[in-house]
Amino acid sequence: MKNPIAEKVVDFLKNYPPFNSLNYQELLHIASEVKVLYLEKGKILFQIGDACHDSFYIVASGAIGLSVTSDAEETLIDKCDEGDILGLRPFFAKNNYLMTAKAREESIVYAIPIQIFQPYVFANHDVMSFMLESFASNTRNPYDKEHRGKLISENIIYKEQQADIQYFQSIQYSKEPITASPEAIVRDIAQMMTDKLIGSVIITKDDFPIGIVTDKDLRSKIATGHFQISTTAAKIMTSPVVTVPEDLSLAEAQVYMLKYNVDYLCVTEDGSDKSPVRGIISENDLVVAQANNPGVLIKEVKRAQSAKDLKRIREKLSELIQTSITKDIPVSHIMNISGEINTAITRRAIDLAILEMGSPPARFAWLSIGSQGRKEQLLLTDQDSFLVFEDVPQDKYRDVKDYFLRLARRTTSTLEKVGYFLSPDGFVSSNMMWCKSLTDWIKQYGNWINTPGENSEVINTIFFDYEIAFGETSIEEALTEIIFKNAKGNKLFFDYLGNDAWRKPPPLGFFRQFLVEEEGENKDMFDIKTRALTPLIDAGRLLVLHQNIKGINNTYMRFKQLAIADPRNSELFLNCAEAFLTLSEFRTVEGLKNDSSGQFINLEELSKTDKVKLKNCFIPIKEVQELIKSRFKLTYFS
Repeated sequence: MKNPIAEKVVDFLKNYPPFNSLNYQELLHIASEVKVLYLEKGKILFQIGDACHDSFYIVASGAIGLSVTSDAEETLIDKCDEGDILGLRPFFAKNNYLMTAKAREESIVYAIPIQIFQPYVFANHDVMSFMLESFASNTRNPYDKEHRGKLISENIIYKEQQADIQYFQSIQYSKEPITASPEAIVRDIAQMMTDKLIGSVIITKDDFPIGIVTDKDLRSKIATGHFQISTTAAKIMTSPVVTVPEDLSLAEAQVYMLKYNVDYLCVTEDGSDKSPVRGIISENDLVVAQANNPGVLIKEVKRAQSAKDLKRIREKLSELIQTSITKDIPVSHIMNISGEINTAITRRAIDLAILEMGSPPARFAWLSIGSQGRKEQLLLTDQDSFLVFEDVPQDKYRDVKDYFLRLARRTTSTLEKVGYFLSPDGFVSSNMMWCKSLTDWIKQYGNWINTPGENSEVINTIFFDYEIAFGETSIEEALTEIIFKNAKGNKLFFDYLGNDAWRKPPPLGFFRQFLVEEEGENKDMFDIKTRALTPLIDAGRLLVLHQNIKGINNTYMRFKQLAIADPRNSELFLNCAEAFLTLSEFRTVEGLKNDSSGQFINLEELSKTDKVKLKNCFIPIKEVQELIKSRFKLTYFS
């Protein structure tokens, strides 16, 4: 008598190793004993410390997260999608599970009895090899392009990183920093530094860092006689101290030191000066870790004398990104490093233009917008920017603007030679519309925010994603303040942004097929930028503006911060953050492979598991759009 459930299980198993090494009758025998488990979102399959089950598992649909717990904090180690095997420990070890397996969404899992499967392991060499190798190596997904034919084990074995990518590892630093109050006497601080053989002391108030006293401060301010040794720390400390988050990579640490021209970084709980001190990173920590890292590229940028020099450095950056993607370096790290180097290239291009033209007639700020403004530009895409100069007397306005337009034309021309082509929409500082005074820009943003839609031919939301590349930070700060002041409680503005974000449909059709291009040169290709990345970018921008979260432009970091600010929806926002990184990696791989923008992906070239992985990213897109619809009470008639 036929068993339709068992036959359905066979049809599934035969597509995945090691089951594809077994014949139909063997699979049917196994499938007849399989238990089909339905797991609601958040349901635990097994957890750390549980006695091993009498079955192992394969994911039939949905996603199962594998996590460990350290210092009472749960950390996601990996995610099992369709075809991934987990719970393998009982085959090889009788001790309890070392990971927790929990459904990240509604999932169906097949439980395969070990007693039933075990004879086939010993009888089939391919099955045995697969199981042993997989458990020993702790590698990933059976259809992962980099780890094809492997599966996930619960051995918590972390690969040693290759020497050439050590700079992306978390840097080792002192996690017991020495601190003092601003009222502390310098003599006592100097004695403390001598006794403990350290080069710095962090000055704190209410456990928050407000400054730092270093060897350099003692030499330049005390030894020179400018201050008495009996003075207080507050008088000689360097303030503000540069703060960074925990788990900073070597590359990021060196970039920050070069950017701010400091020898020490203060590690705080959330990376800001409004959270407790957790450690200190010295320049010596970087030297000890590794000398060769992306910081070298920034040094080369500063020495560049031409567009040709900058182009060569940008090519090196592309190689670095390619290597990093291949080595499975977290995309968030790659974005941060790439963003800083791209910014350094822009800054040097402006420097070279000023050297040719002479000093600017007024203070100004050059602001990168779009992907570079969000520090998400991994590929050589277009350059988007605008320029703000300080208010000047009316009779000088034209001459001042003329200077900055010429400066912008020289700069954009240099960047174009490097490989950043001009924005097709004309959103560049060399366009007279996007080069104007602070007051004019305040009026511009006021019009956009208070009367949205009336000037739709020039409005682009990327103007709300900016990062200063050169010039006066005070100008950028003044602009930010006015934007958030105008936006606060502005229902009309948020309705406009909300509808813009909500009405971009999720990238799947009714029957869960990919929505692809129907005509043109990219026919049958998937537009990952427009259909997947842009909805997340739009959602992140809208929600941080609404939550009054300033100073965070990167989409990944926006969702991470939203998860903190809105605990009720933290899981959704974390899923959005994860989806954004996954989608960005897909686009980057495509772009590097074809020397393109990576916008259009040939789905035929993707493995089955990559397609599943891509589709899983669409779930949080739909969910965050529904959240926006509900939160802003949007309708099709809004």
